[in-house]
Amino acid sequence: MCTTIIENPRLPVSLALSENEVKIGVAKQSASPESTVLPPIYPEWLGDRAFSATHCTRFNYVVGEMARGITTPRMVVEAVRAGCVGFYGSAGLPVEEIERGIREIKAGLSEHQISWGANLIHTPQQPGYEASVVDLFLREGVRRVSASAYMRLSPEIVRYTALGLERDAQGKIRRVNHVFAKVSRAEVAEQFLSPAPEKILSDLVSSGAITKAQAELAAMVPVAAEITAEADSGGHTDRRSAAPLFSSICAARDRVAAKTGIDPETVRIGLAGGIATPQAVAAAFAMGAAYVLTGSINQAAVESGLSLAGRQMLAKAGPADVAMAPAADMFEQGIEVQVLKRGTLFAMRGKKFHQLYRSGAAFESLDAKEQAWVEDVLGEPFDKAWAETREYIRRVNPKEADKADKDGNKRLALVARRYLFSGAQLAREGDPKRVTDYQIWCGPAQGAFNEWVAGTFLEDIANRTVQQIAWNLMEGATRITRASQLRALGVAVPPTAFNYVPQKFAETEPA
Repeated sequence: MCTTIIENPRLPVSLALSENEVKIGVAKQSASPESTVLPPIYPEWLGDRAFSATHCTRFNYVVGEMARGITTPRMVVEAVRAGCVGFYGSAGLPVEEIERGIREIKAGLSEHQISWGANLIHTPQQPGYEASVVDLFLREGVRRVSASAYMRLSPEIVRYTALGLERDAQGKIRRVNHVFAKVSRAEVAEQFLSPAPEKILSDLVSSGAITKAQAELAAMVPVAAEITAEADSGGHTDRRSAAPLFSSICAARDRVAAKTGIDPETVRIGLAGGIATPQAVAAAFAMGAAYVLTGSINQAAVESGLSLAGRQMLAKAGPADVAMAPAADMFEQGIEVQVLKRGTLFAMRGKKFHQLYRSGAAFESLDAKEQAWVEDVLGEPFDKAWAETREYIRRVNPKEADKADKDGNKRLALVARRYLFSGAQLAREGDPKRVTDYQIWCGPAQGAFNEWVAGTFLEDIANRTVQQIAWNLMEGATRITRASQLRALGVAVPPTAFNYVPQKFAETEPA
């Protein structure tokens, strides 16, 4: 629990509408107008104060993980310095690289700056990888993880939770390891909202991974105290609408509480997906979100791991410049990711690869025209692409490699997965010859953000730091909240009062 309390916090400029006390006349029925004074509100007060107290943040705002290192260690450090939670985009990276990134974050922050973590992604297609990442997190003292791509609980996420449970001097169960579960379906949320399954806990105790006492504590509290409802977003997404999703997850919390006896007041539900403008932030908090999480819009920030070319492409995107493409990690299952369409052919090419796979074809059974298309997209002969793919698959999943040796359709799928996977790497590296193959995760929110900042200092990507983005979103949301308060009290508030133009705040100095 964070012991730092910020009294009368404020951003380093005047908050105008949100800061000043407002004296208004409220007309009552059959009475003369009465004068009422509204106290000031601050960006720090939007959201759940228990969230900021627990995670030692100034704002209830999370800079979310963008996989493959796009949310860099540097971005995490700057997010924490800005008073937010920051999650390292560790998903999809080798364990050794994740370790280097974690150590870079720790070197850039003081021991008291604890509001950071890393991504833990469920990877059943890579046996042993998830366990290795959890081992690393425990060894390096990573106290917060954003758990994503989980359809069901794994022993590893339960192990991470259970090993961080203890009782304080008053006998209350205290969390040391915090799980932020990113979900887009109520049935998945219910698993994280419930205590860990008895079977998983029993197996972990039997293997010596956790103690019996830790298992007993894990059977009494939710697996995750932070649930991030992920609406329509970049990358993996169910393209859910934010308002129905948020209410669905809240209803799931109440159902689980009634069934299991967990305290619903200890669960904090945040909102992600589409969080790109002050209106979206204000709406999230108005619905009751404990915190907001931003993703796509941070990819164009100066701290992003995306190449300059990729960031420039994002800065030109409109709300409709996105498309769905097959996901590299779940290609055979038909799972899709949302990506930038403008300036690339990645989505179209990915979909054609999937059509060829679904037809049951092997490369050898394709006609000459289709074979030429495949090799043109790959940029090399299919046999060479398969040899390199096989070498990798043989290391990470030998059984899958054995199956592909006997199944041409499986070989085509694995080579297609390699192409899809490489698209994200090409976008990170910025290869000018392969722009059309860039895979840049992006949702409609990126276009909304670009429209909001057009004509302001944030239009230039050189000025897009995570600090300026976060502070402007929170300041704008506060002003909109203030305008909403006045309107709800009967004041004739003009429509333009709900607009907010980004302003440049004085940057904080490194701690």
